[in-house]
Amino acid sequence: MEAVIAVMALLFVLLLVLGAYATVKAVGAAKRTADRHLTQARRTVEDHTLKVKSFAQPGPAGEIAQLRLKLRTSMRATQDALHAAVAEDESLKESLGLFERLSAHGHELDAELRRLESEPDRATLAERLPALRERTERITASAESLRWAARDRARHFADDDLDTLSAQIDMEAGALRHWTTTEQRPTPPPWPEAPAADTPAAGQARPQTPGPAPEREPERPAITPPAPRPTYPWQKKPRPESTT
Repeated sequence: MEAVIAVMALLFVLLLVLGAYATVKAVGAAKRTADRHLTQARRTVEDHTLKVKSFAQPGPAGEIAQLRLKLRTSMRATQDALHAAVAEDESLKESLGLFERLSAHGHELDAELRRLESEPDRATLAERLPALRERTERITASAESLRWAARDRARHFADDDLDTLSAQIDMEAGALRHWTTTEQRPTPPPWPEAPAADTPAAGQARPQTPGPAPEREPERPAITPPAPRPTYPWQKKPRPESTT
């Protein structure tokens, strides 16, 4: 009896531990999701603010906002493209490492541009604009080079796979069209010879000897029902037939 009570107590403790662990994991996942949504919302608001500043503020201040918007847009697009591609092609991990190093320079430049947005000395800001513009162009050009290289690599592999698939389909289609147009006809039996002298005369019935029984054709197995075909997102759902 004591052993049963001990086992039940142990199971109860295990259930409590598992419940607490599941609760912690759920809370952590919800927190990460909320943080991700908040970060995305903050970035969206900041991007819209930069767009407004680039059009509303003339001169160096407006150009600073344009540089920040261009830098952020290019870096974010490259980051999304590389993270999506590395999930299917592990050889892009080195490219992702290069982008992380480039991203450090991008963050540094973005922080500097953010500080210069509130710079009251417009003359000094105008003097520093060419250097800031050149740094922005170099970083965005490198990011775009990585992004388009990853896209070209993925498209190249997709084209190779499509070529191989097309060749296999052409071979299969040719094999399906290779059928025999003429069937072998059965050879007709020979004509009976004329009766000899020691054979019964014409008109008399000849004794028939029992021949071998014809072989029965083996029964064909029932047709196996076809397996369910895969459905694709571009296929329309079949409409039910009207009973009226």
